Amino acid sequence: MVDSLKKPEFQEIRPGVKAPAKETILTPRFYTTDFDEMAAMDISVNEDELQAIIAEFRADYNRHHFVRDDEFEQSWEHIDGETRQMFVEFLERSCTAEFSGFLLYKELSRKLKGKNPVLAEGFELMSRDEARHAGFLNKAMSDFNLSLDLGFLTQHRKYTFFKPKFIFYATYLSEKIGYWRYITIYRHLESHPEDRIYPIFRFFENWCQDENRHGDFFDAVMRAQPSILNDWKARLWCRFFLLSVFATMFLNDIQRSGFYASLGLDAREYDIHVIRKTNETAGRVFPVILNVDHPEFFAALDQCTRNNEKLSAIVASKTPKVLQFFQKLPFYASTTWQLVRLYFMKPLRIDEVQPAVR
Repeated sequence: MVDSLKKPEFQEIRPGVKAPAKETILTPRFYTTDFDEMAAMDISVNEDELQAIIAEFRADYNRHHFVRDDEFEQSWEHIDGETRQMFVEFLERSCTAEFSGFLLYKELSRKLKGKNPVLAEGFELMSRDEARHAGFLNKAMSDFNLSLDLGFLTQHRKYTFFKPKFIFYATYLSEKIGYWRYITIYRHLESHPEDRIYPIFRFFENWCQDENRHGDFFDAVMRAQPSILNDWKARLWCRFFLLSVFATMFLNDIQRSGFYASLGLDAREYDIHVIRKTNETAGRVFPVILNVDHPEFFAALDQCTRNNEKLSAIVASKTPKVLQFFQKLPFYASTTWQLVRLYFMKPLRIDEVQPAVR
């Protein structure tokens, strides 16, 4: 634990530029895909809806939103110790995730230009939004005398290849869960302004609407490609991506419960609410959703967090690395088992619960 009376020390690649967080299975990823396959997609069956969403993108409702006001012009030295460390980590993770979206969408718009103009324009306008988000977050980090070198991230992060349909599943869920995360924090702090420790949270209401519109774009693209949603393989993949996104968020947030406590939120309750809302939202397009109200669902995720705590304690110990490997095995096995159990837990088929979900 960081001594609350001391300023946390962050590793820097040069003065004032934070070294990127170590890449793990839980850190935001950078993606690439098969651009030719994406360009060849026929989206005519749902082009009207896509054009309507792109018209909203063009309207650019938030073009004047991300402007720092006088509230930022003050010292933030009073946010110190562990709270400061967790807050900088929150800004870094958020900035990295938004920048990852910018890179992917910008490259898609460039590669699809002239081949699939509707998708190209949609991705170009979404990349504009993501660039604003990342820049606003990076500027916030400068209030804590740090920043990220986004060019360095571009060159040094590993890129994960996903086929286009997997990009659609993952980015749709990323945008929609982002909406529910931002709006939930915003509404809580609107009711409890005494917990708003930094002005960036005032921007979350409009900000999350960008995330929502981006998710709607991917919803419309998937509806234009019925094979992405309408067979047994789609049902399996939708379950996989729902569980991956939910488990990753849950494990990350519980590890950083102190950050949420500084905002007056209980991290577990916050995550349960966000997961339920995102799961319900996914039912508007996915053929299946997870049974998150099953009594064993969050109990299994709780066991995964306990395993993570044990693993962290092992890493922090002075035990030789070889012995650490064997000490970790039971906890890795337990987490794997819990996630396998959740994956094979009977999902909710939308064609059976459609009136309740849609």
